[in-house]
Amino acid sequence: MAGFTRAELESFRGAEVPDLLPGPGQEVRLLFVGINPGLWTAATQTHFAHPGNRFYPALLRAGVITRAIDLSAGMTEEDREHLRGRGIGITNLVRRATARADELTATELSEGGERLRATVRTAVPPVVAVAGITAYRSAFGERRARVGEQPEPFEGARLWVVPNPSGLNAHETVATLASAYAEPARAAGLID
Repeated sequence: MAGFTRAELESFRGAEVPDLLPGPGQEVRLLFVGINPGLWTAATQTHFAHPGNRFYPALLRAGVITRAIDLSAGMTEEDREHLRGRGIGITNLVRRATARADELTATELSEGGERLRATVRTAVPPVVAVAGITAYRSAFGERRARVGEQPEPFEGARLWVVPNPSGLNAHETVATLASAYAEPARAAGLID
C-alpha cells in the first residue's frame, strides 16, 4: 500500500479531484456524491481512496460492482473503466480537499449543492446518491432530511441520502453500507 507522511498529505490540502463520469456514448445510471475529497483521495486522485474508507468494499458486497477495486496505489484506468462501464459516476459537493469534512463552511456546502444541481442537469443520471446526511442537510437546507430516498426529485433524478463510508463513521459497517447502497443501485437498474 502506498503510504504518505502527514506532511505529504498536508501538501494536498485544497487540491481537487476530477469527477469520474462515463464518457461519450456511456450513460450515467447512478451518480454517487461524496462530501469532499480527503487528503488521501487528493494525493491518489481517486475518490473514496483512504484505506479506512468502505465505499468500494460496500459496492462489491452489494453487487453494484462486479470485481474488487484495489486502491493501494490509487485507482487504475481499468478500475475507472469498470465503474464507467457499469454506469457509475462519482463527484463531490465541495471540490477542495480537507483532512476532515467538518472543515468545510456552510457557504461551501451550499455552493456545492448548486454545482451538483448543474452536474445532474448535464449528466442526467436517473438516480443520485449523496453520501452523508449532515452534509446533505447543510448543502440543501433540508434540516429534517433522513437517510433513504428523498420525497422530491432532484433535477429530475430520484435522490437518496446514504451513509458516509468514511472510517470515521464508526457505527456503519461494510454490510450496512452495502444494504444502503443497494437501494439506489436497484432503482438505477444496476442490481436486481
